[in-house]
Amino acid sequence: MIEVVASMARGPVFLAGELLECLITFTNPMSHLSTSASSEMLAWASAQIHCQFHASENRVALPAQGNKQDVQADSDTVLIPSRGERGQCVLDTPPKILFCDLRLDPGESKTYSYSELVPVDGPPSFRGQAVKYVYKLTIGCQRVNSPIKLLRVPFRVLVLQGMPEPPFPQDEEVSPSNPFLEEEEASRRDATALERALDMLMVTTSRRCPHMFNITNTRGKVAKFCIFKTVYRLGEDIVGTFNFSEGDIPCLQYSVSLQSEEEIQQQYRRRPEQGISVTGHGRHVESCLHTASSHFSLPVPLNVTPGFSTDIVTLRWRLHFEFVTAREPMEPPTVLQNQSEVTVWAGAEHVDVDTFSWNLPVKVLPTNPALASYVSQFTGTNSINI
Repeated sequence: MIEVVASMARGPVFLAGELLECLITFTNPMSHLSTSASSEMLAWASAQIHCQFHASENRVALPAQGNKQDVQADSDTVLIPSRGERGQCVLDTPPKILFCDLRLDPGESKTYSYSELVPVDGPPSFRGQAVKYVYKLTIGCQRVNSPIKLLRVPFRVLVLQGMPEPPFPQDEEVSPSNPFLEEEEASRRDATALERALDMLMVTTSRRCPHMFNITNTRGKVAKFCIFKTVYRLGEDIVGTFNFSEGDIPCLQYSVSLQSEEEIQQQYRRRPEQGISVTGHGRHVESCLHTASSHFSLPVPLNVTPGFSTDIVTLRWRLHFEFVTAREPMEPPTVLQNQSEVTVWAGAEHVDVDTFSWNLPVKVLPTNPALASYVSQFTGTNSINI
């Protein structure tokens, strides 16, 4: 028996275009003191990345694939990284040979390093209501005259889509530099693609420009709403403020929800009238009668998928607001200036109300993959016995 262990040292989350590195260890677990111990042989081993796509048949109508499958695909001696997986393989990298003819004596182990750039032209990892994109690193191993064994290590890919054009030339630095440290300038020129992408991401999501909105219904003005930006990274807090003192209509309660919209492209919808799938990721509710101002804070979860678009599906983000307003003016309780006794104010038992909602689109972008690894459902490690 040979034990194979694959481990991604930096974590199970990567940005598209980043270098994925994995250490793969092959061990003969038998002790050399055992009387039945003997050397173990492997003919070869290889590794490659692939992305598996799965769609709900009730919501997505995909075109027929035809009968293009290789006649060798049914053979256990042909390496197919997506063998036994649900759905279609929409992206894979060329396989890299780790070794040929490996011999392991009892108690001996050997470690091989696999590295590959995560493709930039693929979709992000996504588990929606209608569509799923799943990335895996597949290691294939084979003994002589034996079927191929596959070891799969799932990981998450973040794709940087929807970035606005930078307001400066691409060859300029996007983060502050120290003019007194020449070594720092040299290190910046040698920065990796990941560091440059994270710098650009930080600059884009750090810009603040207050956006003001007047919240109104058919009866008049309810409040003024202010949000400081509309582009956020995973893990950031969305903060907004309400000013009800400028409103003419009493607001009894408001709620704010962070929602994602999963929309199947028109040509792939199972039914023409098929709607958009909405998923909630956090909600803030507050009673605000006779309140001059209020605010909310909604965190963007680290484990959600940033907005993206493919030929089949588009994912967008929004803030969904709901307001409950009174139809008649409501006088606030009066408190005398010199009153020393405690006053108890009881609200009205019955109030005629109106409700209305409003959606504000926002952009959600990736974050540092190392930060997202802390809450990932994947461990970046897996093993198999051959």
